[in-house]
Amino acid sequence: MRAPLIAGNWKMNGSKRDARALLGGVAAGAASLQGAEVAVCPPFPYLALGEAELADSVVCLGAQDVSTESAGAYTGEVAAAMLAEFGCRYVICGHSERRDYHAESDTLIARKLQAVIANGMRPILCVGETLEQRERGETEAVIGAQLDGVLGVVGIETFADLELAYEPVWAIGTGKTATPAQAQQVHAFVRAKLGVSDRRIAQGVRILYGGSMKPGNAAELLAQPDIDGGLIGGASLDVDDFLAICRAAEAAAG
Repeated sequence: MRAPLIAGNWKMNGSKRDARALLGGVAAGAASLQGAEVAVCPPFPYLALGEAELADSVVCLGAQDVSTESAGAYTGEVAAAMLAEFGCRYVICGHSERRDYHAESDTLIARKLQAVIANGMRPILCVGETLEQRERGETEAVIGAQLDGVLGVVGIETFADLELAYEPVWAIGTGKTATPAQAQQVHAFVRAKLGVSDRRIAQGVRILYGGSMKPGNAAELLAQPDIDGGLIGGASLDVDDFLAICRAAEAAAG
């Protein structure tokens, strides 16, 4: 049984005051959750707050990105060892916004996975297609290529030490939504794709849905057999909305 994971990606939002309130609210509200795991990924400047506010909480701390390098003259970069020092459990790698805005390649993303795992944390590897790619019927080809690009560098064994997140880029902040059936179809494809290399690892890996999961659609999405949680964007900035999704995950876990 794959226990669901709900991970909040705050992106570049909030103030120090907002972060403290949000961390405290999530920590308090998640205290009674059972059967589901919860994580929050604030911006880098608020990781120290996260470490402090979540110290005695069931909520895990995560980061939104990481450098491939361990140290050196890399202005603006943050090493995996630094994230581990702040108690991070998860690190998002290959988010669609990083791929798009920063031209991150599958090879670079694979190296980030290696850095995260080498420092005792778990990457959340993101894959997904744009609206144009979906409309051209290229969803599986695009996602398959993204997976192959990573597999070619790190091998299937690495997938036992990470989480996956399917991001339908066309359904993030656009007003368009993927139906639970559409989301399940892609999640099943991802699991089958990995299963060609190793069926046991494929069955064990958690695949999160990252396409604007909200309190109103969380239960139906999480009821799908291959959807093992959510990578939550906008709804993670509202304590009540985020906790409602967490409770939906708890219900789905039985």
